[in-house]
Amino acid sequence: MAKKRLLTEFGMGSSLRRQDYTQAAVRAVTNALWHNSINLAELFGRPKGDMLIDVEIGVANPAAVDIAQIEAVFPYGQPVVHVVKGGLDIPRGDGGLPTVMANAAISVSFEMGT
Repeated sequence: MAKKRLLTEFGMGSSLRRQDYTQAAVRAVTNALWHNSINLAELFGRPKGDMLIDVEIGVANPAAVDIAQIEAVFPYGQPVVHVVKGGLDIPRGDGGLPTVMANAAISVSFEMGT
């Protein structure tokens, strides 16, 4: 069986005042998920638990993201989360903590016959 990607969604999230990279990442993933209502598992007659979900998050400080909180966003499927350097930290004019922006790409795949 070969892994076949069927869907990719993109999202953006932010933490406006707390410099919370995990919060920004969770919001980016949630944003990406809200953009679709495609029932891939049902379309292919597969259980939802069979979905292979690859998640890539870009933030300026990848080490500050709690991957377990990202995985917890998914009610089913098999998420694998990778956090990489990306996104933006935007300085605030009032001297407060920077605004954090995270980007997410979510790809859904199934193991399919050749």
